[in-house]
Amino acid sequence: MLNERLEALGDNPFYRLATLLAGTQPLANETPLLMSAGEPQHPPPALLAETVAANAHLWGKYPGNEGSPEFRRAATNWLNRRYGLPEGMIDPERQVLPLVGTKEGLYLLAQVAVPQEKKGKRPTVLLPNPYYHVYNAAAVMSGAEAVFLPATKETGFLPDLDAIPEETLERCALFYLCSPANPQGALADLDYLKRLIALARRYDFVLLADECYAEIYDTVPPPGALEAAAAMGGSTDHVLVMHSLSKRSSAPGIRCGFVAGCPDLLRMFTRLRSYGGSTVPMPLLAAATALWDEETHVAENRALYRQKIDIAERVIGDRFAFYRPPGGFFLWLDVGDGEKATHRLWTQAGIKVVPGGYIARPNADGSNIGQPYIRVALVHDADKVEAGLGRLVRALG
Repeated sequence: MLNERLEALGDNPFYRLATLLAGTQPLANETPLLMSAGEPQHPPPALLAETVAANAHLWGKYPGNEGSPEFRRAATNWLNRRYGLPEGMIDPERQVLPLVGTKEGLYLLAQVAVPQEKKGKRPTVLLPNPYYHVYNAAAVMSGAEAVFLPATKETGFLPDLDAIPEETLERCALFYLCSPANPQGALADLDYLKRLIALARRYDFVLLADECYAEIYDTVPPPGALEAAAAMGGSTDHVLVMHSLSKRSSAPGIRCGFVAGCPDLLRMFTRLRSYGGSTVPMPLLAAATALWDEETHVAENRALYRQKIDIAERVIGDRFAFYRPPGGFFLWLDVGDGEKATHRLWTQAGIKVVPGGYIARPNADGSNIGQPYIRVALVHDADKVEAGLGRLVRALG
């Protein structure tokens, strides 16, 4: 059964990319530039290293499954500030847990949320298409049927909630939403989030809102699922959100995020993690606590990304159906054939990107909505981004 499910997953996008480019080399006069992975390259704030050093005496202690009270309070206070939540809506003792990066939580929570059957049938897990590959892995490995909801230009790059069949909703156990969306940068507005929460409660499924790009935006701060829940009366029933320091604080190596929301779900998740989950080491948890309490570095980080979006707008212009992404740090460019363009960019320009078809699932008719696109990560400094995009334009015309 396990092997069958692993086979059903196929290779993740980066294995497929490695296969596509195997045996090829960029031109000798081009320095390779990796714009494929969403790994932030901005220097993390000095506060991180300083806090880890100040708490070095804690390396000799096992970290608790629930983290520290200070971390949970810092995460709760940040949620309250960022989303204007009413005091007391989130109880730091029952409704916040640290994660070893949100990837851990996105995967493991499916084991809690997905039953063996729902209404006597195989459960569904709904996810946007294109998608983050962990969503699909969580769905398949939990035994559910993964249902890919088109998130195209025509739907505002978000799933069309009105187009989901009733039968699919009735079997739904879990719905993954990423806002700002990876890769398109679309933002779910407050009305969209409220409608989705209402669906979750009507059809008894869990909304898992992946909000790891929430602090990387162009002009408008993206609303959050807890903000929508507050506007609906304050209950977190059926709602979980995940946040991370990887993008917000340019600290992917700290491997620390958190999940917050429905206390009943988090109680079950805590039990699951007590058997096989990982925990964040205490010095890193102390650094994460300090980072959630500090906002100056976040605004500076966001300004750097905005500067690179400005560069992209100037260099690319009206080519490749370019648009300014409202959130995140990816460009989603229509180049006609993403796989061919990726190969050409690597061999002729030394630029590595991801074919859009590798992060999207084909439709029943075999067409792939990501096939015309490439995803370009603007994670390097401004000079490298400008040089890389210039090479991209020259290579693709």
